[in-house]
Formats: sequence, C-alpha cells, structure tokens
Amino acid sequence: MNPTRADQRAKSLRQNPSSTVSTHLCKTLTTTELREQRPTMPSLSVFVTLISLLPLLCHSFSPEAPINRRLLVLLDDLSLQSSHSIFFHSLISRGFDLHFKLADDPTLSLQRYNQYLYDGLVLFSPTAHQFGGALDFQAVLDFVDSGHDLILAAGASASDLVRSIARQCGVDFDEDPSTVVIDHTNYAVLGTQGDHTLIASDDFIQSDVILGKNKIEAPVLFKGIAHSLSASNSLARNNARILISGSVDMFSNQLFKSAVQKAGSSKKYEKSGNEQFVTELSKWIFHERGHLKAVNVRHHKVGETDEPAIYRINDDLDYSIEIYEWSGKSWEPYVAGDVQVQFFMMSPYVLKTLATDQKGLYHTSFKVPDVYGVFQFKVEYNRLGYTSLSLSKQIPVRPFRHNEYERFITTAFPYYGASFTTMAGFFIFSIVFMYYK
Repeated sequence: MNPTRADQRAKSLRQNPSSTVSTHLCKTLTTTELREQRPTMPSLSVFVTLISLLPLLCHSFSPEAPINRRLLVLLDDLSLQSSHSIFFHSLISRGFDLHFKLADDPTLSLQRYNQYLYDGLVLFSPTAHQFGGALDFQAVLDFVDSGHDLILAAGASASDLVRSIARQCGVDFDEDPSTVVIDHTNYAVLGTQGDHTLIASDDFIQSDVILGKNKIEAPVLFKGIAHSLSASNSLARNNARILISGSVDMFSNQLFKSAVQKAGSSKKYEKSGNEQFVTELSKWIFHERGHLKAVNVRHHKVGETDEPAIYRINDDLDYSIEIYEWSGKSWEPYVAGDVQVQFFMMSPYVLKTLATDQKGLYHTSFKVPDVYGVFQFKVEYNRLGYTSLSLSKQIPVRPFRHNEYERFITTAFPYYGASFTTMAGFFIFSIVFMYYK
C-alpha cells in the first residue's frame, strides 16, 4: 500500500454519524457488522460501508431514472458464474446488466473517454495478484472515489492486491493468509467435521433499510477469513457503498441451499438465511434502498413567494425542501421527523426541525436573528442506512436602514423622558434666574 495515498485519503475521511452516530457524510461511515464470538481469533464481521462526501447529494447513477445499471463482475474462474448463479440471477432479475470477465482479462477497463462504463464493480477474484488491461489497484480506488459501488469478496489465500483494496477502504484482513475464522460457540452443526469453521450467525444489524422489512429467520452461514475495521481509516464521504466480505462462499449456491442448525439450538432450518441476507444487502449496496435526493430548496419572506437576494434582521421567513427516496422503481416521498435546518454563521443561530406533509415536502418558519452578516441555510442529514444529505445556501442579512426604524422606539422612552425633563428643568431655571430677586 502506498503510504502517501493512505495519508491523503485519511485526511479526507471521517466517520459516519450513523455508526457513532456523528456526521459529515460523511460519512460519514455506516457499518453493518455480522459478528460472531470465537475464543482465539478476532470477531467475524461482514462489513457494509456507506461512504458519504460532497457538499450536495451525490449520485452514483442517474438521478432521474436509476435503472438498467451496468455491473462489471470479475472472477478468478468462470465456473463461479454457475456456482454462484442464484446471486447473479437475483441481480439480473432486478434489472442489472452483468458483464462477466476474468480478473486477468487483457481488455479490462472501467472507463472510456473519461466516462465510466459501469455503475458498480463486483470482485469475486480473491486470489488475483493483478488485474488485466487498464484496470489496476488505483483504478478501483478512483472508481469508488467517484461515487460508484463495490462488492469485494475474499477468502483463504486472499492476494495482496485484494487486501490492499480492502485496506484502503478501511478494512484489515487477517495477516496470516491461511487462517480462517473458528468459532466454538456459533458454529453450524450440519456439515461440520469438528473444525467449527462453518459459522452460523443470527445476530444482524437492526435496520430495515439495509436488510429489508422481512426478518431473516434462518442463520447465515459463513466460512472464510477474519477482518476488522481499521481505526485509522474512516473512508471518503461520497455516498458510494461498499460491501467487504471475508468469504466468497457466502454468496454460493451451496450455502444458499444448505440446511442449517446452529450449535446449542434444537431448531433446524431447511435452508440457510444466506440468500435473503445477501439479496437484501445487495439491494442496499446498489442504492435500491436508502437512496435520498433533495430538490426544490426554497426560502422567502412570509407572505411572499419570490426568493430575496438579502434579508433584513428580524424578518419572518419560510424555508422548505423536498426529499424523495428511490424505491427501486420510482422516487417516493421520504417521510421522517428528524430533518433539521440551521441558520448558520460561524455557529447555528437558529436550529429548527422541519415539519412534513407526508408527501416529501419539509417546511418551517422562523425569524431572522437580530444579527447581521452572511448566513447559510444548512441541512446536514445523516441517518443509518441512508445516503447523507449536505446542502447549504448562502444569504446575507443586513441591519435596518436609517429610515426603517420606528419613529418612536419603546426602549428609548427613558431617554426621551430624560431629554424633555432636562429641557423643562432648564426653562424653569431660566425663569427663576431672571425674575427671582
């Protein structure tokens, strides 16, 4: 790994508020972890990373019609196309255009004429030491940095290339290439030969947007290498999504169809939860769920419709924004009660929670602070599983002009009284001085 590259990326990185939960978005890092206990090795984790960076909402696909997306699938062996066919067919049935190639194909390229040819990348080539054609380590990182999505599946004897890509995305694989996860507590009874390397997990992140609304009943089977999040790398903030798994077998037909019984449980399932888990997870990875867009940001004085070029202190104003979520087929109104707007200059002078009409429109009203300067309307929205929204709009605020003040200011009444009292006193003193003997 290039230390300079890592340092540069680390400077632009930040942790997603949904995992800490802190914000921007980044950011924003969102991590879904499927964790298992094991006595001698680090916890098993399946990481799902939401990366979030631009000052405005970033799309890795067309914001108008994000359908018929093109995915490049790189394989170590073309036999994976049939041994993992259920997973691939689930993508095709949802409208994805899959392009299968060997990892060392000499014609490989992610872009042409500075335009990306694919919307997502699936790396099922854990043993590839280098890619073919114009594709290399840096090209994959640039692809993700540009807002595109990535699924990377490793396994035993994962190559340095695959480990380096994962490391740059904030995930460290076990350094010993021959080591696999062993769990003496959460292993699958069926199919095990006493080595406890086939893990059965039923502890998932509680998020409908990531794993769908239907509960995953059967345990998920995992057999692969251990990995963990790097504490020193918190990922770029551009709303790209990355799935990193230590097991390419987790996506296989064999584990999809395998019966499972978890150690310590008398309940036996005819089919593992792998297919449901991976399918729902891929929907989130490729923005079929949890993808937000913000449009029609408006502000104006109360009682008016036109947006002014400048506000005056103590003006009453209305602010509104429309937020929609991609459902996989169309844009639907996004409904939530935690969207806030800040009226910001160095620090928030106003922080208001936006009301919603349940149809995608969020709005509020407030009075401009009695402070003049250059303010910003800011919306920083970060929620677990959703793309982060970071919007800002600058507007100056001026003081009253000299002819805009009221003729008599209530707070100045004591001064008015003092002035008239002084004049009256002087008049009385003059009369007394001139005529009193």
